Amino acid sequence: MEKNRVYFVIDMKSFFASVECAERGLDAMTTRLVVADENRTDKTICLAVSPALKALGVKNRCRLFEIPKNIDYIVAKPRMKKYIEYAAEIYGIYLKYIDKSDIHVYSIDESFIDATDYLKIMNMRAKEFVKMLMDEINEKLHIPSSAGIGTNLYLAKIALDLTAKKSPDKIGWLTEEKFIKELWNHRPITDFWQISTGTEERLKKFGVTDMKGITETDENLLYKEFGKNAEILIDHAWGRESCLMQDIKNYKRKSHSISSSQILPCNYEFKDAKVVLKEMIEEGCYRLVKENATTDLIHIYIGYGDLRGDGEKGTVHIGSQTNLYSKIAVKAEEFFDNNVDKFRPIRRIGYDFAELYSGSVVSFDFFTDFKREEKEAELTKSVMGIKEKYGKNAILRGRDYGEKATARERNKMIGGHNGEIEDAEN
Repeated sequence: MEKNRVYFVIDMKSFFASVECAERGLDAMTTRLVVADENRTDKTICLAVSPALKALGVKNRCRLFEIPKNIDYIVAKPRMKKYIEYAAEIYGIYLKYIDKSDIHVYSIDESFIDATDYLKIMNMRAKEFVKMLMDEINEKLHIPSSAGIGTNLYLAKIALDLTAKKSPDKIGWLTEEKFIKELWNHRPITDFWQISTGTEERLKKFGVTDMKGITETDENLLYKEFGKNAEILIDHAWGRESCLMQDIKNYKRKSHSISSSQILPCNYEFKDAKVVLKEMIEEGCYRLVKENATTDLIHIYIGYGDLRGDGEKGTVHIGSQTNLYSKIAVKAEEFFDNNVDKFRPIRRIGYDFAELYSGSVVSFDFFTDFKREEKEAELTKSVMGIKEKYGKNAILRGRDYGEKATARERNKMIGGHNGEIEDAEN
């Protein structure tokens, strides 16, 4: 483990809400604003809540109807392209001073930075350097932020999550010694990064409710309970972290599945829901081709929209490895026809290509029409090329223009939310 390194984690405060405030020329710290699509229902989830509303007790990720009626506030429709533009500009500010090999974008509003080699170059202390970055983001984009400084990646993250919020300048910092002194007895333990409520419950079996308790527990018991993850728990309890920025950069994620799900805008009838499923399966097949992968297994979930909370779920075996829509869609349609209640309203649809195989090699049987499949594969690649150049709605099937089809609207979305850049409304 390398010593004497300095890491930053910089997080934009209520990012989506702050962007919407900036677009309106408003102060994100004093403006009452939520980001939500009120065109759906008042049960829609607020994607972001401004700090001013949080100060009044409005919780992040609440639903619109949960906001007290006596509070006046602005509702801004989500605009994911706009948020991505701001995130790119923030990244550009980092790149003025730091090489991209020392920056890890953790999420759209949060980044890790290895600042070790830049402090001497900038002739600055860690706190001065991170404050300079935060001030430049605020001055140029009017987005407030907070930051954590640590001697390893984990401590920087914990400094952001647990100590920065208590600091007047919104900057927290931790060393291993400071972590032990100030946070060993902190509760609840779920406040610590990567400790879930499930982990909390399992630790309670040993009477452990804080980080100090982990260090005092027999390691053999922890390894028996958590397997190899016990090593991470123990290291983090001591404020240790062996992962370096170069390890993050060298990590290659292996995709083991492709999945998608959506909540329909209203209750759908059987035939309309089947159209949506086929749209989703087709988009999944495009993703398979793009990733040069095939599958022979689909998990499908259909959720009903009536008061009974059950649904239909099942595993569909295609019979051969493929990424062709014609072969996968027919199996998905068979499942739908044979398992879904034709007289109940449908509100949720989801699928998962659960087993992916690398490469475009497919398996065949005696009845395979090689020429037809080769032609379909070439056509799929041509359609993908057009969509990538001119947009996903450049080529559509006739069914996609149906009244209840969702593909055209979803193609305009990013991350399931509105992706169009519209004029900000007060």
